[in-house]
Parts: sequence; structure tokens; C-alpha cells
Amino acid sequence: MYDPSQLRTFLAVAQTLSFTQAARRLGLRQSTVSQHVRRLEDTAGRQLFSRDTHSVELTEDGEAMLGFARRILEAHEQAAAFFTGTRLRGRLRFGASEDFVLTRLTEILEGFRHDHPEVDLELTVELSGTLHEQLADGKLDLVLAKRRPEDPRGELVWHDRLVWIGAERLRLDPERPVPLIVYPPPGITRTLALEALERQGRAWRIACTSGSLNGLIAAARAGLGVMAHSRGLVPPGLVRVPDRAGLPELGEVDFVLVHAKRHTAAKSAADALASSILAGGNRLYRGAP
Repeated sequence: MYDPSQLRTFLAVAQTLSFTQAARRLGLRQSTVSQHVRRLEDTAGRQLFSRDTHSVELTEDGEAMLGFARRILEAHEQAAAFFTGTRLRGRLRFGASEDFVLTRLTEILEGFRHDHPEVDLELTVELSGTLHEQLADGKLDLVLAKRRPEDPRGELVWHDRLVWIGAERLRLDPERPVPLIVYPPPGITRTLALEALERQGRAWRIACTSGSLNGLIAAARAGLGVMAHSRGLVPPGLVRVPDRAGLPELGEVDFVLVHAKRHTAAKSAADALASSILAGGNRLYRGAP
């Protein structure tokens, strides 16, 4: 009933909220992407996206289709792998940024391990900047992380906006420096937060530094300060800082998959895991507890 190619296109648009970005990811014309979405909507008999010249948003029916599309594609790929006799082997060194600690990335990795039991998966959790450095040094085969605004590398998993978050009871004094809770260098959100405050001319101080997302969350819940974080991954117990606090806009951020430049024995396994992450990307963006 549902065409897998149309479902893949739907997921790409849902994760990037952009027909242009989805077309670039899939290697299709933008008109083809629009056609796939239109045909899928005709099949479902429901509108899956509300869109105008400036934005693309999922409708309530589109939100429901996310889970169905992911499960259909997973079953499709499992059947294809079973009947073609594809058996991946070897070691795959995969790096994921701290941003995904509280998401359902573990479910995607568990599914990958189930489908490819002969692949030895090694997981490294680090800051995005550190992961990019390790990938460049040949220490990793595949990385899921944020990228810097000027960096064109990587396959887009989703596009998001950075926001300020903190404890609900936190009140900022406009006469005092903004207390910041940040990753250490080379943390990408750290850099973007400091640059935004410098552009505004707002004084700041470092209230907490931690290389662990759980450490940052603990400090934020204790009311020590504010932190820059992805809008789609706000941890439980924290809220967006209201606009009346006068903090500067932080801009947007891309979460991407980046493969090792050198062709390695792990390329096939890396491609398979990348496909699983792209198919299940909504479990990351919308999967934080």
C-alpha cells in the first residue's frame, strides 16, 4: 500500500523540515520530492505537512505517519537483507555526540546489532568537535554529531534551532553577567553561545563546565545558570528561558552523519548503520524523555 521510496522521502522531509534539504540528502530533484509527498498523501488520504513559502511543519497525521513509515522501512530492509543473504562482518567504530545520551539512539543501535550480529560495534560518546577530530585522525569510521555552521561536510539527519534552557525557577539579573553552563572546548554549542553573547555585548561568566551532558543537566536543574541546547532535545526538568530574559538568538544547528574519508573495511557496515539512523531519525529528535 505504501511505496518505500515515498516513505523514505517523507522521513527525509520530516527530519529536515525542508524539501530542498531532503532532495539534497536523497539525491533527487525537489520536484520529485514534492511528487513523492503528494502521492503518499493521496494514498493515506490525509495531509501530512502544512507548508507555505517560508516553513514546513508536520500535521497531526504527519506525526502519526512517522512511526508507521519507520517500521515499514525497517521491515522492508530486514526482508531485503535476509533474502539477498547479505552478511556484514568486521569492526565498526561509531561516534555519537553527547547530545544523544537521553534519546532513543540505543534502540537504533540495538536493532542494528540484531540485524548484523557479526559486526563488532564500538561506540564512542564525546563532544561533537572531538568526534570530528577523531574521525579526521582515522580513529572512527562514522560519526553522528553537530557540525559547525561553516562546515559543509556530512549528510543531514535533521536541522534544528538552538535555544537557551534552564530551571523553571531560574531568574536572570540583567545587571549581572549571564551564568553559563557549557561543555569544554571544542564544544560547538559553547562556541555559539559565547559568540552570541559577545555580539550582543552581554557580560557572561562560566558557572559550570562539564564534558558530560548529565553533568550539565544536573547543574542546570540546580539553578546554577543557563545552557544552549537543541530545541528538539530539551531534557526533562528544564525549560526554555523566556524571551523577556533578553538573551540573544543562538541561531540554527545541523546534526549530521559523517563518514571516514578513507575507504575502510568498515564502509559497508557504516553505510548500513547510517541508513538505520536516517530511517529512525525521528526517534532521536523526538525521543528525549
